[in-house]
Amino acid sequence: MTTDSPATTARIRVAILFGGRSSEHAVSCVTAAGVLGAIDRTKYDVVPIGIAKNGQWVLAGEDLSGWSLSGGTLPEVAAGAASISLAHVGGGHQLVASEAAKVPEELGRVDVVFPLLHGPWGEDGTIQGLLELSDTRYVGAGVLASAIGMDKHFMKVVFEAAGLTVGPYTAVTDREWTVDPEGVRRRVAALGFPVFVKPARAGSSMGISKVDSLDGLDAAIAEAREHDLKLVIEAGIVGREIECAVLEGRGSDAPRVSEPGEVTMVDGAHHEFYDFEAKYVQGDAVTLSCPAAMPEADITRVREQAALAFDAVGAEGLSRVDFFYTAAGELIINEINTMPGFTPSSMYPQMWAASGLSYPDLIDELLQLALARKVGLR
Repeated sequence: MTTDSPATTARIRVAILFGGRSSEHAVSCVTAAGVLGAIDRTKYDVVPIGIAKNGQWVLAGEDLSGWSLSGGTLPEVAAGAASISLAHVGGGHQLVASEAAKVPEELGRVDVVFPLLHGPWGEDGTIQGLLELSDTRYVGAGVLASAIGMDKHFMKVVFEAAGLTVGPYTAVTDREWTVDPEGVRRRVAALGFPVFVKPARAGSSMGISKVDSLDGLDAAIAEAREHDLKLVIEAGIVGREIECAVLEGRGSDAPRVSEPGEVTMVDGAHHEFYDFEAKYVQGDAVTLSCPAAMPEADITRVREQAALAFDAVGAEGLSRVDFFYTAAGELIINEINTMPGFTPSSMYPQMWAASGLSYPDLIDELLQLALARKVGLR
């Protein structure tokens, strides 16, 4: 780690934020390890900043190579004596370390922030709002797009308004479940079984359950409510899972879209759907085929609709858009992730690699897009 001032280095100074308060803390840590291992150190000066589960920002070591989700202990940012904050010092953005009974210490400027945070208090517009208030450039979507992309209910409302096909669903608020649970059960039964019960504002398949009858509904709702008191319950859709990676265009150019990829479960992996363990823990549980085996006309439709979804929520930087592709050739949009999994083996970087853009070059492009973007309303 280095704390050079602008006078002693010409490299762009990047603060990488990771960890956070959400249930996806460990996933974020592994994502940061991947980026730290691939970023071009001849071009970028990197300051890793971990956010502990209590919300404290701390300076983190750069050797995160041993962090993974497959071991017995999940990686975690530890709280420390000194807290890190962003402040305006001398007309620029500075990192400042504060510790009880000590004079605050300036740690040098920050040119751009790469917030590798997943889930609430990171991917949902909260960190983005903090960075906007400080006029700090950052990678990825802004406040509103991040919030829409985090809320599966309002995401669907925006998609429908944009003319995209959304599967049958019902949104369930805390008040509805508390006051009229029987009414909720009737609405869910009307969708037909199986259904998927999801926290409205959690990612990485946290708290998601597949339910085959009313008998299992209450338990699935209880599990989802551990992550979020607002839920989205979706009718099961029979179809192939197709994903597409979207990258913001330069200047006024249209979004760039990768070749679509298909996620398939490996025989014997013992997963009914693409859950957290299949995504991150059991690395050989799924495979990605990119480009997906589809007629050329349908590949074009996937790419067009992925770009439309990106623009519909007002995304910037990067997003992964997920679809169901039915036997009849129908495309049903599932969701957009404005900060998708970003380890070297995650689907988003893999789809770009298959489309000709390597992981280090993808990191560079995202940082350059952030540096070129205006601060404030845009």
